[in-house]
Amino acid sequence: MSKSIFRKKTIERILSDVASGFGDGEHTGDPHLKKELRVRDLTLMGIAAVVGAGIFSTIGEASFQGGPGVSILFVITAITCGFSALCYAEFAARIPVAGSAYTYAYASFGELIAWIIGWDLLMEYAIGNIAVAISWSEYFVNLLEGFHIHLPRYVTTDYLTAYNAHKDMVQMTASHHLADITDKIKIDAAAWSTAPGIGGLKFIANLPALAIVVAITYLVYVGIRETRKATNAMVILKIAIVIGVILIGFFYVTPANWHPFMPNGFKGVMKGVSGVFFAYIGFDAISTTAEECNNPQRDLPRGMIYSLIICTVLYILISLVLTGMVSYKDLQVGDPLAFVFARVGLHNISYIISISAVVATASVLLIFQLGQPRIWMSMSRDGLLPKIFSRIHPKYHTPSFATIVTGFVVAVPALFLNLTIVTDLTSIGTLFAFVLVCGGVLLLPKEEKHRRGRFELPYINAKWIVPVLFIVAVYFFRDFIMEKFTGDKVHENFPFFIFLLLSAALAVVAFIKNLSLIPVLGLLSCLYLMTEMGYTNWLRFLVWLVVGLIIYFSYSYKNSTIAKEHIATGSDEN
Repeated sequence: MSKSIFRKKTIERILSDVASGFGDGEHTGDPHLKKELRVRDLTLMGIAAVVGAGIFSTIGEASFQGGPGVSILFVITAITCGFSALCYAEFAARIPVAGSAYTYAYASFGELIAWIIGWDLLMEYAIGNIAVAISWSEYFVNLLEGFHIHLPRYVTTDYLTAYNAHKDMVQMTASHHLADITDKIKIDAAAWSTAPGIGGLKFIANLPALAIVVAITYLVYVGIRETRKATNAMVILKIAIVIGVILIGFFYVTPANWHPFMPNGFKGVMKGVSGVFFAYIGFDAISTTAEECNNPQRDLPRGMIYSLIICTVLYILISLVLTGMVSYKDLQVGDPLAFVFARVGLHNISYIISISAVVATASVLLIFQLGQPRIWMSMSRDGLLPKIFSRIHPKYHTPSFATIVTGFVVAVPALFLNLTIVTDLTSIGTLFAFVLVCGGVLLLPKEEKHRRGRFELPYINAKWIVPVLFIVAVYFFRDFIMEKFTGDKVHENFPFFIFLLLSAALAVVAFIKNLSLIPVLGLLSCLYLMTEMGYTNWLRFLVWLVVGLIIYFSYSYKNSTIAKEHIATGSDEN
């Protein structure tokens, strides 16, 4: 088994399978997806996925923690994503197939790791979509409030939030701590007290979140052309508004608000890494559309890199405007952009931002809902999921069943979950995917011929650079490292220990094997950001992976296409 679970699909085999429609008759109609996307579309899709909840929501909490220095965090995150994007681009140029990191891992690491990353991506997209749907609901409800349209609270929040608020309200009232009852607790508690129900069971559900998921799922279901048109229109609108906000906001900046630049030090800046990184995960979704690109080897890498650069510039400028208009201490709010303009008296701008936030988060949801079915489709093609997941609609040329299931997987939890736990879990899953993609590039066979018209990852020899960087980093951060080995909760630093050991190992291997610098730096930087996600999130992530392994060994291992071929030929070789 040790050999067979790491069986690989060669790049030639992957491309041949796609070209032949996977050689079976189980697909309905034409087994091929429509080729509709060009560089402009891919760039706008990347912006659609990246400029969303991050710029309109999580940037507030990150700014509160890091102060004006949060702009540095955006640079760090962008560099980290840049390394990963270049590695994605290398894979996309070699393997222009739907499936993203799952397909790339199958070619470089083998089937077991491919399954793990595929299972990880399912979590990343599903939970990310749930988070965005809940966030969209909040923006939409706030927008309606601005037009004096008031929905009952019990149809705009989740059950647990309402129940906890009711419980807190009762406890604080009984203990006469009335001053501790915030407006939010009052509003959420009212949802519990006014909600209809049967006996002790209350009807409390986030219906706007359900509505947007249903609408977006329908749009993704009916075709890539319709999805492209909707995405492009929404992105152009929100970029125009974001640029307008930056230009207007700079006239209201008070430079004194930028001092101190890092009020809570570098540690405070890094506290926002989860929310900031959550904003950047979108460019991964572009790679899932490879089979729908006119020229994926050329256009996919360009779309990824262009969108990453544009979004980074926008995020840095927005963070400087936010922390310049008001003190960072006031930015722990759910709608920071609308908040700062209302604070300086520009209420009309605040309303425009609310409209833009609704559009922006809808476009993020659209791209995420587009990506997940294509990953399921790719896993199904390889036999790791039931064949029905790879069914292509005869009229719309989309993975129909997988798209519908994605809608259910996102819509139902969005009715009942809150936003607290989902962001961190999505970010750690994305970083894990980036780690494997960067590592996978190091395992790709070298190509002798220059690939004209295709992206090529620049080769920089890491032989001396990585070992020197490791030694210098250990020296300058020795006090920080020693702190990790002391204290009462040393076990909670096990992710950092893994990072330290792997860094040392990679420094040695880079020296011996002359590894390529960019994927090594991408792997290490993503792994370090994973260590900032917290012990609890690592445990949740590991539990999810264990569940995935149970499914793999009980179903996927035996039903994989390669496994069946090995059984037929009596072979168990790679």
